[in-house]
Amino acid sequence: MRRIVLATGNVHKLRELRALLAPSGIELVAQSALGVAPVAETGRSFVENALLKARHAAGQAAMAAIADDSGIEVEALGGRPGVESARYAGPEASDEDNLRKLERELADVPESQRGARYVCAMVYVQAASDPAPIVCERSWSGSIARERRGQRGFGYDPVFFLPSLGLTAAELDPARKNELSHRGQALRALLAALDRS
Repeated sequence: MRRIVLATGNVHKLRELRALLAPSGIELVAQSALGVAPVAETGRSFVENALLKARHAAGQAAMAAIADDSGIEVEALGGRPGVESARYAGPEASDEDNLRKLERELADVPESQRGARYVCAMVYVQAASDPAPIVCERSWSGSIARERRGQRGFGYDPVFFLPSLGLTAAELDPARKNELSHRGQALRALLAALDRS
């Protein structure tokens, strides 16, 4: 079993990624379990933030690291909240705070302009100074629903509507979500790249 530090404190991401990695022989260890504090996410893109987090965790834990940075981009908001998705309503914002702000900002936006996509940048580094990190970025398209639906998932999942399924991400079975989601796609691409390296 290969141990890799996961550069996140988000228990939901840890659960999703552990489920996706279960068949691969990789054991993810949360950075918090190794006493690694989170690094400031000062990047201007998902890839920059994921690299910052991966290099920091790898350096502090002295082991290979995986990090992701992900969020939602909304058409009517010019791509916001984007890299600020987790902090959309402020530095200490909860999922509920962020959802409320998004709902307020889109209250008068017509259906034709409610397109959105989840984006995930997934990064692997062998060490903090790795000169050739593996970087995979994927997206998952949908729209923002007018009403929340579903009890599963986290973040913006209750309003992230998938027209082809007639469901929100929060209504999907976890295995189905992992199959379709931006994070699932990015991790599968990362694993394929690791197999080739």
